[in-house]
Amino acid sequence: MDKPLKILFATPEAVPFAKTGGLADVAGALPKSLQAMGCEVKIIMPYYRIVKGSGYPLQYLGVEIEVPIGDEKLKSDIYLSHLNQEIPVYFIGREEFFDREYLYSTPKGDYFDNAERFIFFSRAVLIFCQQMGFSPDIIHHHEWQTGLIPAYLKSIYLHDPVLAHTASVFTIHNLAYQGMFKKEKFSLTGLPTEMYNPEGIEFWERINFMKAGIVYAEVITTVSQKYSEEIQTPEYGYGLEGILRKRRENLFGILNGVDYGDWNPAHDPHLISRYDGNDLSGKRECKKDLLKEFHLPPSLEHVPLLGMISRLADQKGFDLLMEILDELFSLDLGFVLLGTGEQKYHDLFTRVAHQYPQKAGIRIAYDDQLAHKIEAGADLFLMPSKYEPCGLNQIYSLKYGTIPVVRATGGLDDTITPYNPTTKEGNGFKFNRYDAKEFLDAIKLAISYYSQTDHWKQLLRNAMTADFSWAKSAESYLQLYRKALEKKRGSISN
Repeated sequence: MDKPLKILFATPEAVPFAKTGGLADVAGALPKSLQAMGCEVKIIMPYYRIVKGSGYPLQYLGVEIEVPIGDEKLKSDIYLSHLNQEIPVYFIGREEFFDREYLYSTPKGDYFDNAERFIFFSRAVLIFCQQMGFSPDIIHHHEWQTGLIPAYLKSIYLHDPVLAHTASVFTIHNLAYQGMFKKEKFSLTGLPTEMYNPEGIEFWERINFMKAGIVYAEVITTVSQKYSEEIQTPEYGYGLEGILRKRRENLFGILNGVDYGDWNPAHDPHLISRYDGNDLSGKRECKKDLLKEFHLPPSLEHVPLLGMISRLADQKGFDLLMEILDELFSLDLGFVLLGTGEQKYHDLFTRVAHQYPQKAGIRIAYDDQLAHKIEAGADLFLMPSKYEPCGLNQIYSLKYGTIPVVRATGGLDDTITPYNPTTKEGNGFKFNRYDAKEFLDAIKLAISYYSQTDHWKQLLRNAMTADFSWAKSAESYLQLYRKALEKKRGSISN
């Protein structure tokens, strides 16, 4: 156990190459911390159109692998880039599957062939290992798109000389997205038919990729302690609470860390002016710059500016925001939002921009630089999520002195402590019930402290000194990798 662990990160997305949400941040940051702790880490992901056009150096390896899918064998090219100029990132290329504008779905819905796309990717990950002679101790794989990997390891590759000793650790970032498909697609997986049953991959006469990961991985993790408990209940379990309770001894919550190399106002290259907790004058400049970016009046410099950066989806609490919009905009404040997602919210926020041109700045887009500018320039950050497995923006906001107003769920509950004016402890504001009035009351409470200089300064101090760096979380993952390996060895010796 003293030799460096060899870890393969199998992920459908990773910063800086492709991103739809927090998973990409994790897949781009955790490997760096693990490498710093002495692990040998490689990353593997699909070769999307966005990767091709990313501008990052990419090398075609001249290697072609053949991937069985149903009765066919489909070829895949392999490309190589690097994270941090050190960690190799391999890309599985097949144009008909991955050369598309979006990763998993368009604003109108999921791609019709997602089952084929991610059966292909999951199987290709393992064939890649065989071809390269890379025998990882751990495959740490993420979300439903990779859920089949442990099913393959426990069946087709059970006695494979390269993969027989590989343990799998499966991380659930969002249980609501499960990768469910018609049972007729099961034959495409190449898995033994006995795995299609209620104790295995079958789920109400469909195949469920997320369930496969939960059933067959040695260890399962989620991205906060609170979320690991919530998903074992009917409210948050989306039908999988029973199987999660059954596997609870192997289910762990590890809070996502933050890469302060990327998210720190003291040296953020995206900002017009840098700042830290000792000198906040740069934050004022960032607020002015943000207002200019959204063509909002300079008068908003002197009132609370509310920010949101989010996937525009029901999960994120936008139905609550819809209910309170008119009352919210009757207050003396500004509002900026960045995100893409469901068409109904694209339409809603386009209307908001027209209705409140002096108060609301809306950008329906993915824009990393603007995300940094919002974190720095806003005063308050809103996250009224129905559920939130971890959430990263509230943690980024703390570092930038942008006070979070959140619903007490999942990682939001684990990271944000309500401000107490008596003890002067706490780093934000929270509301409990999923209720529009409670959300509005929490915003009003936060705004009331904005004008109380002493309290506001204390809040900023508390927020900016909070530490959610990856080191602690990476150490927890390292312990779980060892646990997964012991479990794997136990199953081999049995």
